[in-house]
Amino acid sequence: MSQGSYDTSVLPLTITDLFAMKQRGEKITCLTAYDASFSALIDKVGVDMILVGDSLGMVVQGHDTTLPVTIADMVYHARSVSRARRRTFVIADLPFMSYSTPALAAKNAAKLMQFGGVQMVKLEGPHFETVRFLVNQGIPVCGHLGLLPQRVNQLGGYKVQGKEPVEAERIIAEAHQLQQAGASILVLECVPALLAKTISTELSIPVIGIGAGVDCDGQVLVLYDMLDIGIDKRPRFSKNFMHDAPTIEAAIGAYHQAVKQTQFPSDQHSF
Repeated sequence: MSQGSYDTSVLPLTITDLFAMKQRGEKITCLTAYDASFSALIDKVGVDMILVGDSLGMVVQGHDTTLPVTIADMVYHARSVSRARRRTFVIADLPFMSYSTPALAAKNAAKLMQFGGVQMVKLEGPHFETVRFLVNQGIPVCGHLGLLPQRVNQLGGYKVQGKEPVEAERIIAEAHQLQQAGASILVLECVPALLAKTISTELSIPVIGIGAGVDCDGQVLVLYDMLDIGIDKRPRFSKNFMHDAPTIEAAIGAYHQAVKQTQFPSDQHSF
């Protein structure tokens, strides 16, 4: 479908819209995307958010981890995604070592917003000072706790986080501190469903889960995983929505409806 066929009067969702969805109990849907064609399709289906994730390093570029992804890569893909969407809220990852200081984070976040066209940036871990600094510059921030792919070498692999009580309490405390620092959204990755439910209930900001159970305020999956076209084995927390779908558009629609109706994730896709 050509870009000109879209209704240009449609305005992108805002963080205020996403807060309202949480308040009324409507689940928020999110998928990753890295190009204009998938962005337009996701937007057409009605998915609420697109995450231009540094996961592109693995599913698009073929790396073993997200670490080789550069800020230039992220700006390029963010710009492609932003051009093609009309309604969907767009977030982009700050890649590895692009936010090691608050000043560097602001410089690179500005690139993603000015040249990439995104509405929010996401960073991994408990960087409270950096979040506060970015928010003070007018840059909306999405936090990310639980499994942190950029720290895979430190974590010793892609493992569920927060299973032990002490670890769970730390993640809860960090979630509150990120909210207090000004984060507008929080992603929880690969944590026990009960822990994610506790955090989602306690925070006033939307909590988006990936491998974090059905009780989060919304869900995100890597597009290539849910279409079963990834290079590596699909993660346990993902689902092949192409299995019963005649088209990619139908598969994306099935995911969107499954999240909205709290049918995904099920217990088999949770920890």
